[in-house]
Amino acid sequence: MTISGWQFKPKLWPTLAAIIVIVIMALLGNWQVSRAQEKEERQERLDQLSQQPAVTVPTVLVELEDLKYRKVEARGTYITAHTIYLDNKIYKGMAGYHIVTPLKLDESAVHVLVNRGWIAAGRDRGKLPEIVSPSEVVTVSGIAISPPQKTLELSKDTVSGQVWENLLLERYKEATGLALQPIVIQQLDEIKDGLVRKWDRPDSGSARNWGYAFQWYAMALTILIIYLVLSVKREHSEKK
Repeated sequence: MTISGWQFKPKLWPTLAAIIVIVIMALLGNWQVSRAQEKEERQERLDQLSQQPAVTVPTVLVELEDLKYRKVEARGTYITAHTIYLDNKIYKGMAGYHIVTPLKLDESAVHVLVNRGWIAAGRDRGKLPEIVSPSEVVTVSGIAISPPQKTLELSKDTVSGQVWENLLLERYKEATGLALQPIVIQQLDEIKDGLVRKWDRPDSGSARNWGYAFQWYAMALTILIIYLVLSVKREHSEKK
């Protein structure tokens, strides 16, 4: 094919290589698009769950998916002896802790962990801030979330007394011997206990997949342009 003195002269092996690379990149882009759409659909379902009426945390052990991201209520007594301080939690640029205390469910041997909120760390890191904990039976309201399953730990020394770097449910069970529901309640109650409960809305993470998809499609387009440019040659006139 010749246009205005330029001729398209593709070669076999560059053409095959370009086709293979472009197809692979397009497929990878399509996969990222599907992942983004899956995450957005999941986020929509989670938003719907969070708008439903609160359910009571059962006094028998349940499956994580039964309560995950639901509004929940739990009635019981705080076991303050097993309170932990999750370290390196930032709020408005200030370092502090998330306070996690097990709640023994009323008339049951089952407990549920409650993330009661954030508190600033003092200048002396060796002295933990004091937490006001009710001793009577309380009703806690919040959102049921999944405890972390895998975390990156920069040090083997992830537990120091009440200060923990990460909250891993199995590790906590081993340390306390408590029977635990497979959730953590992010408390939403407005009570004056000195703790801040301004929880970030979980992000679906779809933006990253959309970004990756754009990159794959852009690279596929770049390869196509390079292939076309290298395959087009100017015709040389035979006249002298």
